[in-house]
Amino acid sequence: MDCILSTTYFGPVQWYQKLYRYERVLIERHETFQKQTYRNRCMIATTQGVQALTVPVVHGKASPQAATTIADVRISEHGNWRRLHWQAVQSAYGESPFFEYYEDDVRPFFEESRWEFLTDYNEAIRKKMCELIDIHPSVSWTTEYMGNVAEAQQKSTGEAQQKGMIDFRDTIRPKHAPIDPEFSPLPYYQVFRQKHGFLPNLSILDILFNMGPETIFYL
Repeated sequence: MDCILSTTYFGPVQWYQKLYRYERVLIERHETFQKQTYRNRCMIATTQGVQALTVPVVHGKASPQAATTIADVRISEHGNWRRLHWQAVQSAYGESPFFEYYEDDVRPFFEESRWEFLTDYNEAIRKKMCELIDIHPSVSWTTEYMGNVAEAQQKSTGEAQQKGMIDFRDTIRPKHAPIDPEFSPLPYYQVFRQKHGFLPNLSILDILFNMGPETIFYL
């Protein structure tokens, strides 16, 4: 069985579960960019509760009326967002069991500005997270926009040849997410669990820093 996902910035546990459980995964590269989604934000657990970290972006529109595809979205270097994100991560997970173990692998994503496009940045993060979790998904990118997947499967060219594809592009989102019968966010150790209770489906960083090598068994 195959599935299609949106690109994500340190995506949630649910997103990485799909990478692990599906035979092949397509990541959408030609959809219109959507604000306030996991495409350029992640959720971490802090002493105040859930905090969103958002990557500022620059829309590569040819004209003000033109829609921006996700592949054309550039990362903004305005402000000190990388440093602020890393400070937030350090504050949130500095006392977690595996922060020091993974710190050197994660920190470069908050220091280097060599990624111009959001999708390239997200893909570099995905590869590193999969390496640290020790999962080896079969991932490819769409070569054209995948509209209605059910209709696309009736075509005979491109990604439409994929059979039995499940579409999670709009299922995995921070707000008003529909029910995903495949995903049951069972509790695991979190630094601030006694204060806030278990906070489900946070960034992959949350479970990685708290559970370390056992992350793969959770997925």
